[in-house]
Parts: sequence; structure tokens; C-alpha cells
Amino acid sequence: MVKKRLIPCLDVRDGRTVKGIQFEGLRDAGDPVALAARYAREGADELVFLDITATNQRRQPLTELVREVARVLDIPFTVGGGIGTVADVEALLLSGADKVSINSAALARPEFITDLARRFGSQCIVVAVDARLVDSQWQVMTRAGTQATGREAVAWCREAANLGAGELLLTSMSHDGTKSGFALELTRAVSEAVPVPVIASGGAGQPADFTAVFQAGGADAALAASIFHFNETALPALKQYLHAAGIPVRL
Repeated sequence: MVKKRLIPCLDVRDGRTVKGIQFEGLRDAGDPVALAARYAREGADELVFLDITATNQRRQPLTELVREVARVLDIPFTVGGGIGTVADVEALLLSGADKVSINSAALARPEFITDLARRFGSQCIVVAVDARLVDSQWQVMTRAGTQATGREAVAWCREAANLGAGELLLTSMSHDGTKSGFALELTRAVSEAVPVPVIASGGAGQPADFTAVFQAGGADAALAASIFHFNETALPALKQYLHAAGIPVRL
């Protein structure tokens, strides 16, 4: 049976890990290199690094910091934020990333997904989808969640997978940082609509939330930040909890 994955996320601004609620009210969460090393030791299945201001500042990701983080990892490492060209992807992969996460550039030019998949392989192309619940419909947001696109989330996820995305990172902005649980209905709808793995993100607050997103939500992986950064839930204990609940995880 395919193991479910637990993925800490480093949202990075100005070289520091930060975390907020619904993409706002950011507070410092520590040094990204030290956090990465800790999560690798504790048994994280993968790590995601998102340069959250690169897109809006119209700059490339922080490749030197990515290189420093990669040096302390022995687990798969995904990097996103500000990626808009093939050269950006090449630079990140050469800096130690195993996968790249694209968001705004994919929405602006959906064919970019296909271009990257053909050049580097779908296995290292993750399409990140930031969705907000608006009038009972999940709307896709862009530019670090600041602009509405008019796209419906499940339809965009299906299109991204058809264009060559190897994985989808699905974040509910309505749940992000609230610790109220994942967006289960949205996650289930996307998981049933696409043939690629879905990483659920946004809302993790307690171990039971992970059980729910794997069982009721159908997610292949779950991403979280604050509950790990601020030592509210330890990865080893969470894996033991999931194992006891019958969720297949790597111990």
C-alpha cells in the first residue's frame, strides 16, 4: 500500500521562516536551515520551501538559501515562489531542489506546465493551487493569494494535471493557519477528479485532522507549518498516531 506523506512547509520571507493566518499577519517561525535539518531528523517524508514574496516582488527565488537548505536534507525537497522561466527551474534543480512548485506562472500561461514537464519530467513539476471559498464556490487565487482569477478550483486542478503536472499542492486559503481542520470536501473533490497525487494544505491543528484528510479527504499527502514550527505536534508522535489509526505511513 502506498504510504501517506507528511510534509512540513517553510514559508520564507527575507530569509526567515514565517507563518500567518489566511496568508496574513505573518510572524517569525525560525531559521529555515535549522528547521529543515530538524524535520529531516524527525522523519518528515518531504519538505516544501516557498519563497512567499518572490512573485509579488517580481524576482527569482533565493537560490543560495535553497542551496543551504538542500545541504542538510536527505528527503525530497520542493521549492516554489517566483518561478516563471525554464532558467528559474534549472537554477533551482541545480541548487538542490528535487521538485519545483509553480503557481502564478502556470495560471498566466498554462502551456508553461507542459513545457516544464516535457523538459524536466512530470515527476518534478508540482502545480500549487491556492483556493478561497467565495459564495459557496472554490475560487483560484494568484499572486500569493492576492488576486482572484475567476477559475474554479477543481476544474483548474483537472486542467493542470492534464497539461502535465505530476502533483498538485492544494491550499485552502479559507482554512490556512486557522487550525480548524483541512478543507475535506474540496480535497476529496480534487482527489477524485485528477490522476496525480494531491497534497492537502491549510488548516491542520491536531492529529485527528490528518486522519480526516487522508480518510475522508482522499489526500495522498498532508502539508502543515505552524503546528510543526511551534512544537504543537511532533512528527514522530503524529506518525505513531496515524499508524495506530490504520493510516499507512513511513515510520
